[in-house]
Order: sequence, then C-alpha cells, then structure tokens
Amino acid sequence: MNSDIQALSLRELAGGIRRRDISAREALESHLARIEEVNPVINAIVTMDAEAAWRRAEEADEALASGAEAGPLHGVPMTHKDNHLTKGLRTTLGSPIMADNVPQEDSLIIRRLKDAGVNTTGKSNVPEFAAGSHTFNPLFGTTTNPYDPTRSAGGSSGGAAAAIAAGIQAAGDGSDMGGSLRTPGSFCNLVGYRPSLGRIPMLPAKNPWAWISRQGVLAHDVEDVRYLMRVLAGPDGASPSSVPLDGSYESEAPGRLDGLRIGWTADFGLGVPVEREVLEVLAPGLGIFEELGARVEAACPDLSDADEVFQTTRAFDFATSYGHLMADHRHQMKNAVQWNVDKGLALTARDFIDANSARARLAAAVRDYFSRYDVLLAPAVQVLPFDAELEYPASIEGIPMDTYLDWMRAACLISATGLPTLSVPGGFTPSGLPVGLQIITADQADQLLLRVAHAFEDATGFHRRKPRLEVPVASTK
Repeated sequence: MNSDIQALSLRELAGGIRRRDISAREALESHLARIEEVNPVINAIVTMDAEAAWRRAEEADEALASGAEAGPLHGVPMTHKDNHLTKGLRTTLGSPIMADNVPQEDSLIIRRLKDAGVNTTGKSNVPEFAAGSHTFNPLFGTTTNPYDPTRSAGGSSGGAAAAIAAGIQAAGDGSDMGGSLRTPGSFCNLVGYRPSLGRIPMLPAKNPWAWISRQGVLAHDVEDVRYLMRVLAGPDGASPSSVPLDGSYESEAPGRLDGLRIGWTADFGLGVPVEREVLEVLAPGLGIFEELGARVEAACPDLSDADEVFQTTRAFDFATSYGHLMADHRHQMKNAVQWNVDKGLALTARDFIDANSARARLAAAVRDYFSRYDVLLAPAVQVLPFDAELEYPASIEGIPMDTYLDWMRAACLISATGLPTLSVPGGFTPSGLPVGLQIITADQADQLLLRVAHAFEDATGFHRRKPRLEVPVASTK
C-alpha cells in the first residue's frame, strides 16, 4: 500500500490525479489495500465492488491520457453511506429486511459524486435503518473507533467516519437527523457538517417536504468540506426546498473573527447532562475564539420547545419512510425503530397542531437569539466515545437515559431548530479520545459557519492528530 496516498487530503488527491502525478489505479490500489488492512479491526466497510472499481479506474486513467476533461473528483475512490441509494450496488440500511436490496437509481448525492468523477468502491456501515448514533446492526455487526477500537465510532454515519479517520478515504457522504454527522465527527476527530435545508436536495424522497434530516459530509478539515460541497450543493427542480448556489463553499483562507458575538452553552439551557470530561476538554477552546477577536459569553436560545418538535417530526418521518414495512417485518426490526414508527403511526391531529405551535415558538426564540449573537457554541456530543458493546450509554453524570435518543439531545435539540451546524475537532482527553465542538449559525449562514470553524481549526490544529490504529500482522506462514 502507498501510505503517502492515504495521507493526502481530498483536494490534494483529486488534484494529483488530475495532474497525473497519481494514477486512478494507484489511488484505488492504496484505498483497497487500506480497507484490507484496517477493516478487520474497525468493520467500517460492509459491501465492496472492487472488480467494477478497477474497471472504472482504468477508464479514468485512459480518459486523462487522451486529454479528456476531468471532473473535480476524477478517479477518486470512495465508499458511500449504506442508506444512500447506489444504482446496481447493494444498499441495505443495515437491515435484514433490505439485505438483498439493489437500487435501480442513485440518490442525488451519489449521482453528483459520480458526475464529479468519484469511483464508487463500496458501502459503509450504518445502524439499522440509520436509527441511532452508535453503528451496529444484525447484518454486519459493530463499527468501532480508529482512536480506540473498543469504543463506538458514533452513528449513523459511523462507518463513513471510521473509514475516513482510519485513512481508507479522505472524505465522504453522510446524513444527519439527530446528530448522525456530528456525533461520528466528534468521536472520530472529523468535521461533520450538517448544512442548511436545501443545500443538498434529498432525492428521491417519499416526502420531498421533509425538513429535519439533512445530507452532508465528513472530512478531516474545513477546506475538504468546502471542496466536496462545491460538488454536492445546488438546486434540483424535484425538491421544493432546494436553494440556489451562493458562493458559500468557495475556498477561503482561515482568518480572524473580530467583532463576532458568540454564545456558549454547556447544557442548552435545559440542564442537559454532559460528561464532565467533555466539558473539561472543550473549555480551553472558548479562549481561542476570544484570541481570534470574538466576544464569547454564556448564552443560548430558548430551546424548551425543541424536544417536542424533534420527537414529533422524527416519528412522522420514520412512519413515512418505514411504516409500510411494519405489518410484515416488525419482528425483523430493532425495538428502537419499532418504537419510532409506532409513535409516528399513532400521531393525532392535536399532536401535529401542538408540534407546529412549538416549532413557531422555537423559530421565534432562534430569531431573537441571532438578533443579538452571530454564533452558538455547544458540546457536539454529551459523552465520550463509549464501550462499543453497549447499545447506548445508560446514564450520564448519574442521570438515567430513558430512551436511545436521550444521550443524543445535544444534537437533536439543534436539529429541531433547522439551523446549519457542524462538529469540529475540539481537543482530546488525557487518554487520547477525541471530543467535538458544535458550532451553529443562523439559517443559511453556512459560509459564516465554515469560516468560524476554519479559524478555530487553524488555531488549534486538533484535526491533524491521527489515530495510531494497531492492525493484525499478516502471517508469514
């Protein structure tokens, strides 16, 4: 394996292939070799399409040799999250019900990656039906953390995050309803970016008006996020919520944050429990923002309506997506999925009226906050990466977690606001576990969001600390 290739950023790898400093075949060889080396430890990649990938790599090199125009991701090998449809390649959602599902079309996010030149090589692991922020399922087992393979990589984009952190690929696609980009980003020391609504239209969709779930990206640094989003962002006529391009993802050098008004909350104003060690790691970062010229003070919008908005909307979306499977396949679905679908199917008109009223109050509280502040900072996750054998943490700081969503509230509360947000590497515990800082801005202020994250990233350098993943030594017999 050429380890130098696996150490490249996405933009460096793509540029090297376009300049023909690296061939698409060399990039693929390194990618596949790294999967073979580390996947037995972290279990991130669950479906492979190596034969077709070799054919596409050869075609990519031949096209460059002939002088053909190359896309921004020409020949770049990449696996995709296993709840994103991939035409002709198994897409299981981590469910036995979908074990043999081979889509006849690509999700829009995958089509745009392929149109940019990506060489699809396989699929990365997800929790069953992408439900939950810890990646395990009965089809493929548990994905673990490259920084400590006894720990969770997060979820639901946990397979993608583990693959990126372990050097399998430089960046990748993911999605986030209740932290599914931010939690694995935090656990695996990556930038997990959940964009504003409509930046990446989510197509095809049973409900094209759905708003709480987003597709986004994971990468080592902000510039790779921008690079990937220049490929993925943009409107589509089939999506009623898609927004036009606005230059938010153009490359930009890190700079100062003079004059920015920043609020910080440790508990989201609701007494949300957060592990002490998480807060201890993040605390010094607040001073970094002040050194960059921002004013930081304790402040948070009123999020008291966010739980109701999130839980009702999530239940409705789960019932819309998976309710048709309940009659014949309930026994094949994990309890958490059954619970969410049942909640959605049981919703009444009064529930929708109450949730819409709560959403209106929440939107007013958010507008009020951003009339006084530019940015909100918070923990990305309430806990450190936990024992991978657990379903989810049973308690946080002595407070029991009654459902599998309770330990994810740091992300779910922000999802309910609909705001753009990301997790950026925020530091490490003394034992070497990553901790992510959540950054949130006003709706459609994605350019500011990435500018703030880039400044913090450049000032701290936490993203440069890679895992020392121990892999089994191959037998010489």
